[in-house]
Amino acid sequence: MRSHRPAFGFIFVTVMLDMLGFGIIAPILPGLIEKLLHGDVGRTSQYMGLFVSTWALMQFFCSPILGVLSDRYGRRPVILLSNFGLGLDYFVMALAPTVGWLFLGRVLSGITSSSMATANAYVTDITAPEKRARAFGLLGAAFGVGFVLGPAMGGWMGSYNRRLPFWVAGALSLMNAFYGFIILPESLAPEHRQRTIRWKLANPLASLKLLRSHRELFALTGINMLGYLAHEVYATVFVLYTMYRYGWSEKTVGMSLAVVGISYMITSATLVGPFVKRFGERHALFSGLLFGALGFALFGLATTGWLFLVAIAVNSLWGLAGAPAQSLMTRHVSVAEQGQLQGALSSLRGMAMIVGPGLFAGVFAISIKLRPAIPGAPWFLSALFLVSSVILAHAVIPVSGSVPRPESTAQVPAAEVAAGANRADELGPVI
Repeated sequence: MRSHRPAFGFIFVTVMLDMLGFGIIAPILPGLIEKLLHGDVGRTSQYMGLFVSTWALMQFFCSPILGVLSDRYGRRPVILLSNFGLGLDYFVMALAPTVGWLFLGRVLSGITSSSMATANAYVTDITAPEKRARAFGLLGAAFGVGFVLGPAMGGWMGSYNRRLPFWVAGALSLMNAFYGFIILPESLAPEHRQRTIRWKLANPLASLKLLRSHRELFALTGINMLGYLAHEVYATVFVLYTMYRYGWSEKTVGMSLAVVGISYMITSATLVGPFVKRFGERHALFSGLLFGALGFALFGLATTGWLFLVAIAVNSLWGLAGAPAQSLMTRHVSVAEQGQLQGALSSLRGMAMIVGPGLFAGVFAISIKLRPAIPGAPWFLSALFLVSSVILAHAVIPVSGSVPRPESTAQVPAAEVAAGANRADELGPVI
């Protein structure tokens, strides 16, 4: 590969488009479902819940499958086919004549969006270990860009035509797929690939076995899972909470969500790299978790909208923890298991998306009925999750010291491990 930057740029755009495509249809999907159901609001609400749960289930089941396939056949074909599939899937939803067809589209969207795991594995392949935290931070920034632009674009285009956002999202995905077909090289050398497809590891529960292969890896798994759960408070109660407590309008809520995305994007793109370089990955992990817990606590305590906005800035520093945690995890598995690792992590994220909304919605519903009411209870619960992560990290992960050699490396011949190092030198670091 003559240049690694176009490849990383493609992965950046792929992550951004996955989030953009998810967000771009969010403002118009309820209205489209209601139209297809001839104005039945009750059934529309039921279908919306079904659509969200189904998408998360597809992530849970399919991410390990794509991860295992990428370990066997390479990252490039999985990523490109997922991009092509996602683009065609949006066209299916744009043309959907019934709710059934629209539901099929969401199923396919959940499957094809599972390529996020393979994209992360690709970045691991082409990035030097000491620079992975910064690379994952940049991918976090791509997530933030999609988070900000998606709903705004979807709302604007949906005001003209409810199906237009589907056409635009599909066209962008297909254009990116064609671009990747031209410029994206394979990152996983043939000698590092699994000799056969290990279907037993494609089971989402079986794939989690890898995460228990090392004490520190298992602790990082728990930290990630608690973080995924804590993050679901945004999707579940942010809108209801700000309208209930501060009387915000839909416009104000939309602007505040944009502030959330921009703040997280700034942290991921500009702070993670320098912070990790100055203090190390472990200090970045601890600091990010503490800032995140403090931000969530401030959300629950904020008596005015302005204090809530200040809490957004504090909570955005939580972004310091995500990329270092993922970088540390990649060091505990072999070259041939990176796809499996990322697939397992995506399954955890899907699990959190299934469990989190019901948990936080229930806590919020109960908390506002108490006398006196405690509307900030869901935010306090998220803060508790992150405080628990800090305790877990302190108990298991040393604040300083070298990273131990991955136990699972023994599963790969020494010659292949050495070849992996040579391959990384050949590709060069991403940053």
